[in-house]
Amino acid sequence: MKKTSYTLLPVTEDILKTMGEQIKLARLRRNLSVELVSARAGISRASLWNVEKGSPSVSIGIYAAVLHALNNMDRDLLLVAKDDIMGRKMQDLNLPTRKRASRKEE
Repeated sequence: MKKTSYTLLPVTEDILKTMGEQIKLARLRRNLSVELVSARAGISRASLWNVEKGSPSVSIGIYAAVLHALNNMDRDLLLVAKDDIMGRKMQDLNLPTRKRASRKEE
């Protein structure tokens, strides 16, 4: 089975590495072992290590499972793109504008 090839921008790779470091720090602050978090998340220890390294080959579902295992931190995923300022501006530019008022039927 051939693996899918993908290219990430360096900025995106940096974001994943930072996120992995933050997940590791959250685990350590809670004094939770790799074995315990991986068991709670239902993944292998190697997968957890890949998450903590910020590996782009790990699925977002595994990232979510690890965050959930760290005492429901997966709720923060709801904040992704919540306030999409650029998207709203682009949407507003494409909104049709009426040239005249609609006719009223009497």
